[in-house]
Amino acid sequence: MKVTFLGTGTSQGVPLIGCTCPVCKSVNLRDNRLRSSVFIETGNLNFIIDTGPDFRQQMLRAGINKMDAVLFTHGHKDHTAGFDDIRAYNYIQRKEMDVYVDDLAEKVLRRDFGYVFDDIKYPGVPEVALHHFENRPFYIADQLIIPIRVFHFKMPVFGFRINDFTYITDANFIPPDEMDKIRRSKVVVLNALRKESHVSHFTLDEAVSIIEELKPEKAFFTHISHQLGLHSEINELLPPGIELAYDGLELIL
Repeated sequence: MKVTFLGTGTSQGVPLIGCTCPVCKSVNLRDNRLRSSVFIETGNLNFIIDTGPDFRQQMLRAGINKMDAVLFTHGHKDHTAGFDDIRAYNYIQRKEMDVYVDDLAEKVLRRDFGYVFDDIKYPGVPEVALHHFENRPFYIADQLIIPIRVFHFKMPVFGFRINDFTYITDANFIPPDEMDKIRRSKVVVLNALRKESHVSHFTLDEAVSIIEELKPEKAFFTHISHQLGLHSEINELLPPGIELAYDGLELIL
């Protein structure tokens, strides 16, 4: 299985116009983060988790010409805004895109992209086949997906375990039963927004504490705000086995 980090930032993690903070001025490409998303290749299946505002740019940058499915963590705009651009894959692949959503994410897509779901469609709109999931294991083709329900303040958000890889973004609380689903993952990806307290995201220290409890072989932090600091400096502060992810990072599991 191959995992490619297409984006590791937040809406506060991409370079800001006029900002003079060290991250926004950095020439290190690992400080230049697009909105969080990962692309997973396993067997003959290629799928993406979330289509944020940078989706088209990310796919062009990574040279991804085949995509079988889209899996959404939740309905916030920084994870859904690029949904319209799946139409390019409809054109290339000559088929609908399989899209996996929970109830809340489906409501957002139907509200924000209503033209996709009209009974009478305008020519050229994205063609999708919606698949609803709940908090229990399901399959995309022959790949088992284990949802992990976490909380983004009071909002339920889904992370996912795929084989020995667990991906969680936009969370500040993981219930004990959901933590059990993550245990014995070889690689865990978790959000770490900044050092200071935040109402709906793990801080750097909180994310480290969770990883130290789970004890995976390797952990990476994503959904990184520019407020966290420079990639090279923060990495030096992290315990062994934990690193900041960066756009373009590839993992083979």
